[in-house]
Amino acid sequence: MRILGLDFGAKTVGVAVSDELHLTAQGLEIIRRESAKRLRQSLARIEAIAQEYQVGRIVLGYPKNMNNTEGERCEQTREFARMLERRTGLPVILWDERLTTVAAERHMMELGIRREKRKEYVDEIAAVFILQGYLDSLPRES
Repeated sequence: MRILGLDFGAKTVGVAVSDELHLTAQGLEIIRRESAKRLRQSLARIEAIAQEYQVGRIVLGYPKNMNNTEGERCEQTREFARMLERRTGLPVILWDERLTTVAAERHMMELGIRREKRKEYVDEIAAVFILQGYLDSLPRES
């Protein structure tokens, strides 16, 4: 069973998936929508991905402020988590995503990806960082 990682944004959702051993996260895609309020197609695509990859849980980036407070984006993310749980029947874990977008941008700069292209991939890479952070926190069996 795999774990799905999501970076939920105003008009995009970056998607990553773990391997079956829960060691590594790989980027899958970016789900784009025209309006922040139009989530039905995004939810349907996430549900299809969860079924295709036999996902057992979802890790959703939680956008706390740098001073550890919660803003409007946190409430929107919690509502999206509730929608995901209803739609997929899977548990959704909120994972602190502070600095994941910065780390994703820095990683792409180090790889030499041009600025115009970085915007295309930043949400997917951020989803990988969110999921990998969660995977790294899991206890390992000896």
